[in-house]
Amino acid sequence: MSRGLTPNHLNSLRVFYGDLTQLELNNDALSERKTFFANVLLPVPIPKSFTYRIPKNLEPLVEVGSRVIVQFGRKKILTGIVAECHENPPEAYEAKYILEVLDEFPVMTSSQIRLLYWASEYYMCTIGEVLNAALPSGLKLSSQSNIQLHPDFKPEEENHEFSEKEELILSALRHRSGLTYDEVTDVLQQKSIYPILKSLLSKESILIFEEVKEKFKPKKIAKVRLAQSFIEDPASLENLFERLEKRPKQIQILLKYLQEVPIYHYPEKNASGLDKKSLLSANLSPSSLNTMVKNKIFDTFDEVVSRFDHHGDNHPAPETIKFSAPQHQALEALLQVFDQKDIALLHGITGSGKTEIYIDLIKKNLESGNQVLYLLPEIALTTQIVKRLMKVFGSKMGVFHSKYSDNERVEIWNGVLSGKFLFVVGVRSAVFLPFDNLGLIIVDEEHDNSYKQFDPAPRYNARDLAMVLAGFHHGKVLLGSATPSIESYYLASQKKYGLVALSHRFSGGELPDFQLVDILKERKKKTMKEDFSPQLLSAIQKALKEQEQVIIFQNRRGYAPYITCQECNWIPKCESCAVSLTYHMYVNQLRCHYCGYQEKPGPACPACGSTKLKTVGFGTEKLEEDLKSFFPEAKIRRMDLDTTRSKYSYQNIIDDFEKGDTDILVGTQMLSKGLDFARVNTVGILDADRMINFPDFRSAEKTFQLITQVSGRAGRRNKKGKVYIQTSQPDHPLFQKIIGHNYRQMYLDELIERQKYRYPPFVRIIKLTLKHHEKPVCHKATVYLHSLLKTAMGKGRILGPNEPVIARIRNQYLMEILVKIERDKVNLKAAKKALKDCIIAVENDKQFKGIRIIIDVDSI
Repeated sequence: MSRGLTPNHLNSLRVFYGDLTQLELNNDALSERKTFFANVLLPVPIPKSFTYRIPKNLEPLVEVGSRVIVQFGRKKILTGIVAECHENPPEAYEAKYILEVLDEFPVMTSSQIRLLYWASEYYMCTIGEVLNAALPSGLKLSSQSNIQLHPDFKPEEENHEFSEKEELILSALRHRSGLTYDEVTDVLQQKSIYPILKSLLSKESILIFEEVKEKFKPKKIAKVRLAQSFIEDPASLENLFERLEKRPKQIQILLKYLQEVPIYHYPEKNASGLDKKSLLSANLSPSSLNTMVKNKIFDTFDEVVSRFDHHGDNHPAPETIKFSAPQHQALEALLQVFDQKDIALLHGITGSGKTEIYIDLIKKNLESGNQVLYLLPEIALTTQIVKRLMKVFGSKMGVFHSKYSDNERVEIWNGVLSGKFLFVVGVRSAVFLPFDNLGLIIVDEEHDNSYKQFDPAPRYNARDLAMVLAGFHHGKVLLGSATPSIESYYLASQKKYGLVALSHRFSGGELPDFQLVDILKERKKKTMKEDFSPQLLSAIQKALKEQEQVIIFQNRRGYAPYITCQECNWIPKCESCAVSLTYHMYVNQLRCHYCGYQEKPGPACPACGSTKLKTVGFGTEKLEEDLKSFFPEAKIRRMDLDTTRSKYSYQNIIDDFEKGDTDILVGTQMLSKGLDFARVNTVGILDADRMINFPDFRSAEKTFQLITQVSGRAGRRNKKGKVYIQTSQPDHPLFQKIIGHNYRQMYLDELIERQKYRYPPFVRIIKLTLKHHEKPVCHKATVYLHSLLKTAMGKGRILGPNEPVIARIRNQYLMEILVKIERDKVNLKAAKKALKDCIIAVENDKQFKGIRIIIDVDSI
């Protein structure tokens, strides 16, 4: 619970252009007493905590996990987290004092802080970067520079001369306790105020300080209640009706209130009052209500309420789950595994009913008094699961994801801390929530790349961090997937994880049939219509006729990959990145998907002047347009990053599809995640070749996972689904494994390749990306780092250097080096230290000034 910041607190947070601790806070140091210190974590990219003195008056309030305000450097005020309390002063510097404690109770637990340190060490980033990622923005402080008169400023004794502008500021400050920069701008009627403020500072007539404010604000609703005098004396209420006899609008308000709040039978209910908005909802007069408040008939007050709608269901009816025989066997097998191991992998095919098993395990843990975390790769994409879980667990359940506002995320954080939310469904950042008794973590779709944080640091994988977190709490981890990652399946095969298979679809459903469509043959026969084969178009037509729904998958958003000139082959490129611009027809724009640059396409080629400009390739937007021309009567919608940017856009698209308001849904990878539609029996997959041929050692694994997951949306009830894969390589061996639902064979083939070429799961990969605005400097630094790494770690462990597929982003040139470290018989800590020493050597070399080296541990 926040203690808040009063004007007196703010007064102690003034940042002078000097050392404030010696001005105001050294009285404690003079008294004879034991001095206590705190190691404070700060949300800035520094590699360690800083030690601060604890003032005597704050000693009872400073605890591990408390938020504190401290001075960092000469001018900065920061919010920090207390990591440790002790009696040891720092040796390298004189400790400053903690300025204020923000909370009555700690906002972080000791196990959370332990996790921060672990993540910092393992992912080779600073503890400040991990804290910045873990702590919601709403728990950090915002600050605003303020100006006030110097306490020692005496105009009658001053020898300085003040300009007219300076006199205006001083005059305003004599009548007010302080001014913001914006208010000073208004006083002077000019934008350039800094030279004047600098002059006043030099004359010691003003001070500049930071006013520090909490970002989190609880949600409040305005309520009204009948004045207590009418509750204590029923006769006075009768008299009130007589007094209001000639005021019909006020009588209506009074009657409405008494109807909603039956004070005659339950006078105690008056204390809770009535929502003001609800009272006035029946077109009653707000001005009449205000008059009644003024005449002390009603009292007004604010009530703090939750931002989350649990549909008033604090005690939801338990969902009756009837397990199939395979589900029951899988559940029993998992319980047996958890008796022996802390981590289990549930390999359940699409539509096999993994969610029912999750629900049962969650219930068992909650009944035992444990907390549960259910991780999903992208919470905004799992509307159906969240809805279902909310019906089962009601207000015990919190939802934590990036689509929520800062205030909503802080409310979930505080709810976990207080014990209000025993069960949380969340995305990767939910691993940093303040759990204190975590019994189970479920990582659904554990193979998904969305669990990996790419930018900024820490570049962690939430699946792996969940295992560490569960270990701190002596809890269990359940990894679930129809297409497990090679690494997880390998560890399960090596008996390091438990392995349970669920190989039958729920309620007798069957896996879909596949048809490979050779688009090279179809193009030669000239039967293709735009990018659709006749087989797929015929299947769509049949599905629409039978009032079924269709999903079309294309792993690329936008209208087309690029535009080209048919005369000179000119292609529009981003001015800041080494990549072609993607055409978005809906807004008629060329966009860079790396830096956000955009421009309008011209009518002619800027290189040769030709008007023969052609779109090459296709994206989801073009597919949507083509389908509308082929099936004008069908209701078609698109679901990709461009159409799901707002908070509820994805949910609206899914709801429309569930209700049957959409016949054909075109989309990207979003379509593969946790969706269950009763009327979808036809799925089309376009451009499968691009996925297979992508330059990545995981391309076969990812293609198998993606196609299998998208295909799993078809035929999830009694009717068998049909999946059409359009490819120019129908004989590719991977397609045979996909068609045969043969994950095991794909896994074994991949394992042979990875062992041969030394890739995960046999080694850990650390990717180093070097960035600089000058290409020669970037290349030279990369070559130098490469040579240092070979000497320190051995030539066989270093791969590269090379340019990435996109070699320039935001005017920064990029080079990459891969470091391979064996999982067995290698001291990982020592290897990372050697790697870090090489990086520091490059960064400290003056000829490479400005070089940035990004470390990505367990790169994917």
